[in-house]
Amino acid sequence: MRVRDKTITLDDEPKMVGILNVTPDSFFDGRPDLSVEAALQRALQMVSEGAAMIDVGGQSTRPGHEEISAEEEIARVVPLIELLAASMPVPISIDTYKPAVARAAVAAGAEIINDIHGFQRAPELAGIAAQHRCGVILMHNDPALRTKAGDVIAHLGEFFERSVAIAEAGGVTSDRVILDPGIGFGKTQEQNLEILARLGELKAFGFPLMLGASRKSVIGNVLATPPDERLEGTLATTALAVWHEVEFLRVHDVRPNLRVAKMTAAIRRSRPLTS
Repeated sequence: MRVRDKTITLDDEPKMVGILNVTPDSFFDGRPDLSVEAALQRALQMVSEGAAMIDVGGQSTRPGHEEISAEEEIARVVPLIELLAASMPVPISIDTYKPAVARAAVAAGAEIINDIHGFQRAPELAGIAAQHRCGVILMHNDPALRTKAGDVIAHLGEFFERSVAIAEAGGVTSDRVILDPGIGFGKTQEQNLEILARLGELKAFGFPLMLGASRKSVIGNVLATPPDERLEGTLATTALAVWHEVEFLRVHDVRPNLRVAKMTAAIRRSRPLTS
């Protein structure tokens, strides 16, 4: 997968996407006093632990979040992205749904646009990505899913069809697209668990997948734990995702997740061939 001038090799080795939030109110790692230098060191640490991508976010999207202006989001992420682009070899993803932020982030050096609305809120993001040969991450996010009858995977497929069509209409080629089922976004606890149980079926959509379940409430609801006590639950979702050949894992804790992922991948590769 080519993303601007960098390459992501899609093989049977799972790829860790390190979460780097520069927000005061993210549900797990929000810090009002996080400096650009401290964020850079955090990113470099994640790369040293094996992260294959760094996902930078300047707008919290936790339940009940307050939306900030594009100008404030740009002020949070652009100085960091400029430093990251000059300091590390792995691709940088900008986690935003605002076209102005995406333009500024790409100009600063970001190679991937990660949109929690799958380009359906701001279709112009597709043109920005295409103009700069960026990769795109299209996430499922449909609050109406909570009350929809029928098969949850089929509903995800219908949503992704619309998102991919928007991306391709804007000039994004299919080899630059990653899909994210959007665990925790507009879904009931039961729907989140069902999607996790059926991750393998998402491979039929024909695109690389990214799972972002790290420390989320779907884990806290099962274990009755706060975000800082959800690492073990996160590792369980990582193992499950790797078993089902999900290519990208978006995580807060790179080293333990990568170790679990590598072990799971080794076991998966040892399966005997079936006729």
